[in-house]
Amino acid sequence: MRIEVLFPERCNLYGDLSNVEYLKRCLPQAEFVETSLQEEPRFAKEPVDLVYLGPMTERTQELVLERLRPHRERLEELIQQGTPFLFTGNALELLGESIRKEGGEAIPCLGLFPFTARRDMMHRHNSIFLGEFEGRPVMGFKSQFTMAYPKGEVQGLFTVTKGVGLNKKCPFEGVRRNHFFGTYLLGPLLVNNPPFTRSLLKAMGAGDVPLALEQAVEAAYEKRLEDFREKA
Repeated sequence: MRIEVLFPERCNLYGDLSNVEYLKRCLPQAEFVETSLQEEPRFAKEPVDLVYLGPMTERTQELVLERLRPHRERLEELIQQGTPFLFTGNALELLGESIRKEGGEAIPCLGLFPFTARRDMMHRHNSIFLGEFEGRPVMGFKSQFTMAYPKGEVQGLFTVTKGVGLNKKCPFEGVRRNHFFGTYLLGPLLVNNPPFTRSLLKAMGAGDVPLALEQAVEAAYEKRLEDFREKA
């Protein structure tokens, strides 16, 4: 099994690489490939079982876009084929149509999903989120300068129970197509949400693998769920 971690030297804000570290605990026999910004992505020519990309600065977004742009058709092909992807934080914006800056300038993105993102660098949005994925609660944190606005048929990743979705009026958070999972939620998403992690492992073909530290993460999940239901 091969997991590709894209550009970890630049796309590593908010401790999101803890998601990769947890997968290493769950899948100790898997091969984890860290692709730098100067290298060609492994997914471009070889089969992979998961592609992970974490949050980044706005300047890095533009650099990453140029690295991924030549592989747009390959990304679309892999998503259609059902290859699992996990993009967290503002990484998901790269697959939308554009990112619009405050002055009105639009940065063209890969156009694989029909939504646009809008930046407001003078106002950072911070919140906690409680939602649902395939009938089970999902919890997380948000800290972002952008909101995303669907323009057509977009399948959300999580339904909103409490908190903010892709934007303040959107009833869902994140985007999904087949096994592409993109979410603005930050931090140790996989540690905090064992039901979602099991679904991700199943999509990777490792549905029978037990979670690392399973009893501890399950107990923490139930306790955190109590707190989020009170506070979110």
